[in-house]
Amino acid sequence: MTAATGAPTLRGAAVGRGIGIGLMYGLWKPRVLGAWRVPASGPVILAVNHSHNIDGPMLMGTAPRPVHFLIKKEAFVGPLDPFLRGIGQLKVDRTSADRTAITQALGVLENGGVLGIFPEGTRGEGDFASLRAGLAYFAVRSGAPIVPVAVLGSTERRGRLISALPPLRSRVDVVFGDAFEAGDGSGRRTRTALDEATVRIQARLTAHLENARRSTGRQVRLE
Repeated sequence: MTAATGAPTLRGAAVGRGIGIGLMYGLWKPRVLGAWRVPASGPVILAVNHSHNIDGPMLMGTAPRPVHFLIKKEAFVGPLDPFLRGIGQLKVDRTSADRTAITQALGVLENGGVLGIFPEGTRGEGDFASLRAGLAYFAVRSGAPIVPVAVLGSTERRGRLISALPPLRSRVDVVFGDAFEAGDGSGRRTRTALDEATVRIQARLTAHLENARRSTGRQVRLE
């Protein structure tokens, strides 16, 4: 995939990773646990809970490999459009089957890259309670393993400049889980197979989030 086609590039994602490292470690105090669980090479999907606006940049700056995120098209406004494209991120229209985004995301995986997905679709409780089928589709179609990731910020309201962000200089835990296969080994890509895969994925992601909260001492639900 080349920049000339408008497709994301590994070089762009690597630049984004560098920006993420500087920004996240400059404004917050990330504590990264289990990064070694991300395969060192080959395609992989990072499935991330979504409670704060910094979840994407935080993961870009703490993941051991450059990440191409599927990001809602509403974020690509003004100068952010060329910037996000330039650092290898993918614009997706969540209101329809965005064939361009699907093709580009599969291309990332076919090229052995890392695809980042917020399977809940939008920022909310961040508890994986409502998963979209897109994650199962990409995992089953590509055969790429899924690594669950929990980004856990402070629930303390004091010190926040923006309600959707953790307080500046507060600790943010990024916990990577064990990689797993979403499919059942049959190779099926039917609607039923994807529905079954979604159920399996949700169980694994929910269990990882519970374990991450317990291991980091963040038992209280994020607000």
